[in-house]
Amino acid sequence: MTDVSFPEVREIVKEHGRLAADVETLADGDSLYEAGMTSHASVNVMLALEDAFDVEFPDEMLKRSVFESVASIAAALQQLDAPLVA
Repeated sequence: MTDVSFPEVREIVKEHGRLAADVETLADGDSLYEAGMTSHASVNVMLALEDAFDVEFPDEMLKRSVFESVASIAAALQQLDAPLVA
């Protein structure tokens, strides 16, 4: 299994998550939704993750809990065996 770079996940969330708070101030397990991410923004995050890691989230992973936190996103990417972006 490939390690997923949390900084890369954080950068994508920062660019596409439209958070009210700075993602760098959040712990890995903090709720991105409580930090202001909307469901629409989570779709943008998902699309950016798919592009960055060359993966496709299957239908069963398209749920709020997968995009709840940096840690849950990283765990999902690890399940998809996402390669690191150089």
